[in-house]
Amino acid sequence: KREAAFVDALATAGFAGADDYRAASLADDATCVLDDAVRAFDVDLARAAEWRQRTAEIGQALQTPDMPALLAARDAVAVQLEAAIRQRSELAAVRDALLQCKGLLDSLAAEGRDVETRYAVLGRLSEVANGNNPRRMTFQRFVLATLLDEVLEAASLRLLRMSRGRYALQRVREQGDQRVAGGLDLEVFDHDTGGTRPANTLSGGEGFLASLSLALGLADVVQSRAGGIQLDTLFVDEGFGTLDPESLDFAIRTLLDLQQAGRLVGIISHVTELRERIDVRLEVRPGVAGSQAVLRLP
Repeated sequence: KREAAFVDALATAGFAGADDYRAASLADDATCVLDDAVRAFDVDLARAAEWRQRTAEIGQALQTPDMPALLAARDAVAVQLEAAIRQRSELAAVRDALLQCKGLLDSLAAEGRDVETRYAVLGRLSEVANGNNPRRMTFQRFVLATLLDEVLEAASLRLLRMSRGRYALQRVREQGDQRVAGGLDLEVFDHDTGGTRPANTLSGGEGFLASLSLALGLADVVQSRAGGIQLDTLFVDEGFGTLDPESLDFAIRTLLDLQQAGRLVGIISHVTELRERIDVRLEVRPGVAGSQAVLRLP
């Protein structure tokens, strides 16, 4: 009976006979390995079942997400993203425009440097001509100073004679105050002291002689430069009353020399001595009915 049951069990298991069973049977070592693998699998299965239970418990504790709110948030973020992309595009356009402007400015700056290099000499010449120089003298004042030197040279010849060889007029060469334009200020060289001093330090009579000398010197220079034009008339208004007798004599002699040289000299004055030295006079006399002009001839 046992053999019959064994044979039936082999047939049920799919073995043709005992030989096939023995051929398919594993060795004891292999069987032990399989047993160990089964036990390890059982342990892993139990651990997995435990983790599954814990995960299920955690999942039951979780709240169901608010999908409408999440979708609304997603849509809002999408709108913000679209706005950011549009802003980025606009900023990129502005950046490109600024880069283009920068390139243009760099080109203009390079051209400006070239122009500045080419015209540096002319620019400096313009500054000097406009008074940016150690003497604070513009080109116009330089030209005027050159003409003034000629006038002063002619005036000094007359002033030396009228001042009995003491005074000569000259232009101030060194500018004291650098804040103001210079080049046309006058000073007097005093041969008695051997030094110079400002023209405004002359006394009233000396100042009149200097002014008269300047007027005569200017007339001489203008006449010499005017291409044959003659300045035949000269009027002197007052100033004689401040002169001492000797200076008055020199001034009158100078005017008489001019008259003898062919010029008409008119003197406006209240000095009595002049009446005796001038032959032709137009006297203005006050009266009850008003002032009267009387012509006195020699």
